[in-house]
Amino acid sequence: MYYVRDISVHFGERTLLNKVSFMITPRDRIGLIGRNGAGKSTLLKIIAGEKSPDSGILEFPTKTTIGYLRQEFELNESLKVIDEAMSCHEEALALQKQLHELNQQISERSDYESESYQKILEELGHVTGRLEHFNIATLEIDTVKVLKGLGFTNEDFTRRVSELSGGWKMRIELAKLLLRKPDILMLDEPTNHLDIESIIWLEQYLTTYPGTVILISHDIQFLDNVCNRIIELESGNISDYKLNYKKYLDEKEKQITIRQAAFENQQKEIAQKEKTINRFMAKATKTKMAQSMKKQLDKVERIELPSEETKTMQIRFAEVPRSGREIVKAVDVAKSFGDKQIFSNLNITIERGDRVAFVGQNGQGKTTMAKIMIGLLAPTHGHIETGSNMHLSYYAQNQSELLNLKSTVLEVMEDKAPEEMRTRVRSILGSFLFSGEDVDKKVSVLSGGERARLAMASLIMKPCNFLILDEPTNHLDIYSKEILKEALKAYHGTLLVISHDREFLAGLTDKVIEFKEGSTKEYLGDIEYFLGKKKMDNMREVDLQKSENTEIQVQESKKANADEVRKAKKQINNIEKQIAKLEEEMASIETLMANPDFYNDPSFTQTNKKYHDLQAELNDKMKAWEELVSSIEE
Repeated sequence: MYYVRDISVHFGERTLLNKVSFMITPRDRIGLIGRNGAGKSTLLKIIAGEKSPDSGILEFPTKTTIGYLRQEFELNESLKVIDEAMSCHEEALALQKQLHELNQQISERSDYESESYQKILEELGHVTGRLEHFNIATLEIDTVKVLKGLGFTNEDFTRRVSELSGGWKMRIELAKLLLRKPDILMLDEPTNHLDIESIIWLEQYLTTYPGTVILISHDIQFLDNVCNRIIELESGNISDYKLNYKKYLDEKEKQITIRQAAFENQQKEIAQKEKTINRFMAKATKTKMAQSMKKQLDKVERIELPSEETKTMQIRFAEVPRSGREIVKAVDVAKSFGDKQIFSNLNITIERGDRVAFVGQNGQGKTTMAKIMIGLLAPTHGHIETGSNMHLSYYAQNQSELLNLKSTVLEVMEDKAPEEMRTRVRSILGSFLFSGEDVDKKVSVLSGGERARLAMASLIMKPCNFLILDEPTNHLDIYSKEILKEALKAYHGTLLVISHDREFLAGLTDKVIEFKEGSTKEYLGDIEYFLGKKKMDNMREVDLQKSENTEIQVQESKKANADEVRKAKKQINNIEKQIAKLEEEMASIETLMANPDFYNDPSFTQTNKKYHDLQAELNDKMKAWEELVSSIEE
């Protein structure tokens, strides 16, 4: 068991965490939720030992290992992807190298009676004992499996880390963390840079993870699929629910209703008694009784309603005079990147007042088309027509990552503010929960949610009648997403949203354009109408959908490869038996090697050579096994 006891954190007069206590049990899957700034990341850093609380303690068993996926991390940019991922096994690899060097030394020496030779034998026994804790033979196989689960291909393994985007680098960091298998695994927004296939793989991985998982996520479906316990941080205190996310919502609603009813009943009783007391106090004969009743009333334990968070983001998009009837029109637009064609012959018209959602799998060209429409990318073929008096504001998918890390919050806003808005900068920042000393913070120290709020604040200063938002809910908490949605509902300009978030899109737009296999299809309705037409329950099914032709090809391919798969599985079974036999033989020799007298035995050299031959054969078998498994997976 792990105990978090009376953890408190204060920032000036503000209490972030107020004597927070809870017990963590092995194999808990905890979803840590709460508004941006509620202290979720701070609590994870305290558990990880990266931050000290003002008071309180952690009671963990000795040698407890803790892994924490930070928002900021460093990788060796010069290494290949596979080598950087394998670096998480540094202790095992170092021991293996040391074992090889010790065996090499022993094979070259004949001074069996010397003190230095005996020291080598002792060290060899020590290294061999430590290596028993690692399954050296499968380290690379396990690493490859996790990297592939997170979306890397065989071709990616030999690429340099420096060639990758920030999102793909985060996947390497996540892979290293999963491969270390700490007792307590803590993930802060792990799905932000993952595609749907990788998210589903991570869900399955976490549900079978042998240790404890604590995660922060604003992805409701991810929370619901992974977590069996929800801890909510609110006003410095926690509410602990041993339920998944959707059941937590039901239970919380039920508790609020019960408490509200109890509060109202108590208030009625108090009002009635106070009325009686006041009436009795006016009569001299009843004064003593009134005083007695008042004492009894003062002792009553008052029911308090949960304190509502009064500080909420306030968003209102400024608008300029009407645009022309047609906002933007794509005519026979095609786009290719090298030999890869994204789409061709697309014709899309967005008119004044339209509220449009672009949906579809990652890589189908939604963001690419948006960038072509606003002139950030040139089409390979076709052209774009823009309407009159169009004033555009564009929120990029990585908008918060484009902020200057060295600037302060206030400097970012002042740099972005039009002349007529400069006097309102501090007021707008206050609406986005940046007040007082917050405006002097460097962007580099802000959390992901704070950066997203700052990016959104800098966007709304520019009056617009055409608003394009690409994945605007990334990094926003569940509450802030709802506030943004309400602000967009009140926005009277033309809106284009690219999102995978069903809850966010529901009721927000009146037209859905699906990007699929190089073309588009338009649906006149919101996301619920679109999913109904597609006979799908959620956006994940949209991301995972395959075309009819693809399904036919898959079925034909499965049929054609069935014999090969059966043959490969038979070979795998045979190789696994051979590997087990080799490991048994090696284990027998390792038992002998653990005895210092073994190295004085005349047969030592021959046995040592046999061990190395077995090890080489085992490596060959493991390589053959890996190739066969990869061929089946592919």
